[in-house]
Amino acid sequence: MEYLLYISAFILIIGSQIFVKASYQKYKKITNYKKTTGLEIATKFLEVNNIKNIKILPTNGTLSDHYDPTNQTVNLSKEIYEGTSIASIAVATHECGHVLQHTQNQFLLKLRSLLVPIVNFSTKIGYIVLLIGLFASIFNVLIIGLILIGTSLLFQLITLPIEFDASKKAIKFLEEYYFVDTAEKKQTKKMLFAAGMTYVASVAASALEILRLFLMFNRRR
Repeated sequence: MEYLLYISAFILIIGSQIFVKASYQKYKKITNYKKTTGLEIATKFLEVNNIKNIKILPTNGTLSDHYDPTNQTVNLSKEIYEGTSIASIAVATHECGHVLQHTQNQFLLKLRSLLVPIVNFSTKIGYIVLLIGLFASIFNVLIIGLILIGTSLLFQLITLPIEFDASKKAIKFLEEYYFVDTAEKKQTKKMLFAAGMTYVASVAASALEILRLFLMFNRRR
């Protein structure tokens, strides 16, 4: 059972990564009908929402796109930054969706930011507590270790609605300002859905790993 859970978690992570990469490879080959670049669409998104003092910068890597609130930059991989594909406008507007969330001071975003140091500390100390409980054969200590590790799962669960909301904002903007036609709207949704599934898979994989550890230690009681 433990091996089955471990394999299931592994398949979920690898499968989701393959899915998003395959979707990206597909939609980066389809040019949006306005031939708008990722830079142009991101600039327009920020302008429409009256968001200033945000820099849009090119960055290395593939699917390395992200919004960094600490230095107020939207960082787009070069293919997204310069590209005129469906993938370019989907990813660029999604990242700008995170910028809008910050300007709106959304609760979940604030909560996730507050949890970052707690999760980092709890995850590190959680495995130490697990080892102590294992070698000392104290089941209650093992449970405490699992709870500490479980804070990362809570963090991932909070991240899910944040990511889906950013995608929702992206699609609404693209449709409202006619940057996509009906067919392209469906393609954009599919691209963002694939990206979103990586977060869903991470949540499921983390939950399976915690369950696996619990079953393993419970069997050794």
